[in-house]
Amino acid sequence: MEAATEATRSLQGLSSELTARVPQLLEAMRTVGAGLDLHITLDRIAQTAAELAEARYAAIGIIDDTGKGLSDFVTYGVTGQQREQIGKLPDGHKGLLGALIHDPKALRLADLTQDVRSAGFPPRHPPMRTFLGVPIRVQGEIYGNLYLTEKHGGGEFSEEDLHMVRVLATEAGIAIGNARLYAATRQRERWIDGSVAVTTELLAGSDVDDALAVVAEQARKLADSAAGIVLLPDEDGGLEIVAVSADDPTGILGTQIPPDSPVTEKLLAGEPVFVDDSATDVRMITAIAPRFGPSMMLPLKSGGRVLGTLATPRNRGGRPFTGAERTLAAQFAAQAALALVLADAQRDRERLAVFEDRDRIARDLHDLVIQRLFATGMMLESAHRRSVVPEVRRGVGKAVDELDVTIQEIRTAIFALQQGPAEAPSGLRTRVLREIGTAAVPLGFQPSANFIGAVDSRVGELTGKNLIAALREALSNAFRHAQSTRIEVVVDATVTLADGVDGVRLTVADDGIGIAEGGRRSGLKNLATRADSLGGSSGYGPGLGEDGSGTTLTWEAPL
Repeated sequence: MEAATEATRSLQGLSSELTARVPQLLEAMRTVGAGLDLHITLDRIAQTAAELAEARYAAIGIIDDTGKGLSDFVTYGVTGQQREQIGKLPDGHKGLLGALIHDPKALRLADLTQDVRSAGFPPRHPPMRTFLGVPIRVQGEIYGNLYLTEKHGGGEFSEEDLHMVRVLATEAGIAIGNARLYAATRQRERWIDGSVAVTTELLAGSDVDDALAVVAEQARKLADSAAGIVLLPDEDGGLEIVAVSADDPTGILGTQIPPDSPVTEKLLAGEPVFVDDSATDVRMITAIAPRFGPSMMLPLKSGGRVLGTLATPRNRGGRPFTGAERTLAAQFAAQAALALVLADAQRDRERLAVFEDRDRIARDLHDLVIQRLFATGMMLESAHRRSVVPEVRRGVGKAVDELDVTIQEIRTAIFALQQGPAEAPSGLRTRVLREIGTAAVPLGFQPSANFIGAVDSRVGELTGKNLIAALREALSNAFRHAQSTRIEVVVDATVTLADGVDGVRLTVADDGIGIAEGGRRSGLKNLATRADSLGGSSGYGPGLGEDGSGTTLTWEAPL
């Protein structure tokens, strides 16, 4: 208010013409101060200034963070067709616009084309001669400049016009300051809401891969970036992309940043890396870097421990990240890292509870069930020896053999229950069997497994890792939703995909109730995302039950 009062005081003692225009000025000031949306406010300022000074064209050039150029250029009076013909908007590095950036003072010209600082116009630019420019200050700092050209009637902009526009620019600075404050508050709220959503999702019991996917998806949405990417340290000392959220994730998942990369050392040391253009920055040496422009790479750091890196690249030519966005993204990464640590601890507790329960089941099977089966077998053996009827002897002998097989199967199950995670070999076949064995406890029955081809030797590590995650998702869906009594799992490493590439196909079929119309599809979406990121596909069809009841999930990817 003090700034507006001071600017208005400069009108005192001026001409009667200017005095007559004061009501128009006050109405313009009222119009400019209405609303809190920043872009709408800028449009309104340009239009109001043009109407107040009777100018055909108006523009606002917003100075970038470096203070040497323009980050945005809002126009009034220029048609959409003219804007397309003009092409690229001015960057403020030269000409009169650049001069006003370096020397922010009011400027009034009768013919801007004759000024030595003028750099001319691009082809098809509408003719402009008369010119009026004033700086816009927000909280004492230069925010940008207000430009007016082509006074109606062909005359020059008067001294009265300059005074009126200067007062309006002061009010505009106040309105812009309020709009920026509102926008910053809303932006912080969105990032806070995103952090809450990530924490809630991670602590809801999602597995590691799904948790990382949630972080990538939320970061992409909040940063308004082309992709959200999570990288974890690999065995060679570099970083590997393990989760990605993007419209086109092809070729991104599995990309590795070598340990000798200029950014790896900083990221693993817990330092953020900001890049203006990934396509041209010499530090960005991966094959996917040319696809992106401005990028933030933020350490997922909690308690002095670096879990990985969160990257949010924008498309080439995209808007650079502001200082506020960098700060908010760094805070989000720290919160996400803490949530990952808490979720990991929660999973450890749940895993420990499962192992304890499995130990109890194994003891009960060994101490009670097997002993009773063994005693029953001994009684049948005795009956077998005393029986004189051949049919009875054969029947009893068959029952004894079945008991022996059952005892062996129970002992195998006991061994699987007691086997710790560190004891398992790394072969894909073993990992599939382990997942099936783990799922058997909540399911209440053992799903069958069938392997076709050299599964362990043909399927690569990245595809195998995602196949296990897809199997886990499918078995989890079957347990939670299918109400099935039979599940068949097939892993076929001899298939040829639609594009002629050798691949592996995972099939999980059940005899449950099938997928309800209108039900949640998040599990199916996760399966599809994993397959798409590897160049594969997924789908579902009829199951094992009568008349095709149940569901058959199919997931396939290149070897």
